[in-house]
Amino acid sequence: MANPQIENGHTRVANEILNQIMKTNLNGTQFRLVIAIWRYTYGFQRKEYEMSSSYLAKLLNTKSRSQVDRELTSLIDKGVLTVKGIGEKGARVLSFNKNYKDWNEKGPSKETVPEIKPNKKPTTKKKKYSEDNTYYKMAVYFYELVEKVAQDAGVPHLTKKANMQTWADDMRKLIELDGVDKKLAKDVMDWVVTDSFWKTNVLSARKLRDKFVELAIKMKAQKQPEKQQQPKDHRDKEIELQQWIAEGNDPEEFDWND
Repeated sequence: MANPQIENGHTRVANEILNQIMKTNLNGTQFRLVIAIWRYTYGFQRKEYEMSSSYLAKLLNTKSRSQVDRELTSLIDKGVLTVKGIGEKGARVLSFNKNYKDWNEKGPSKETVPEIKPNKKPTTKKKKYSEDNTYYKMAVYFYELVEKVAQDAGVPHLTKKANMQTWADDMRKLIELDGVDKKLAKDVMDWVVTDSFWKTNVLSARKLRDKFVELAIKMKAQKQPEKQQQPKDHRDKEIELQQWIAEGNDPEEFDWND
């Protein structure tokens, strides 16, 4: 058997308000919403509280969130409830308007419902590189190289809008994340702008990073000196001499030159 006691908690509502709410033309859902607002404001000794439509629907034990939202809006329009703002969770902060003389049962009150704007996700600021930063200097160095290539190729627009902050960050990733030695990075930058194929295909720091392994291999292959020819064994000439003599030729006429 239920046995509620005041000692276990109660909500203090002035008799004058109770008398007026009885005279107000509210439907069942609206009346239940007023009770819910009282419970979670006056019931906790506070004047306002953040409550969403889904939260109120749960309190009313109803699955019709749209109906709760519609009747809640009606109570706000009538001036029975007021919206104090938007809370931290993105829901409306609601309050009961005890000044019943402001209530308007026939139409919306002058008070407007503030627009609920979705919480904006915090934007992650991109790392800023100063002009003294090593990666920024690397970015500027490479940009000056590819800018000349682009101009010579008649496509200066491809590098005109280059963002040195973005380029510097790509240089950082190349060194810190990809583990590329700075000297090797400079060597590849110097080489790529001279290669007939790659110089017009690598016009940004991002492209340099994406193709770096392939570029480094190609560069080293081109710079590798050609294998020197092995010196001829002098014994080959002696064999030729013996063959020369066997053919009846004069040994004095044998050509020892290659």
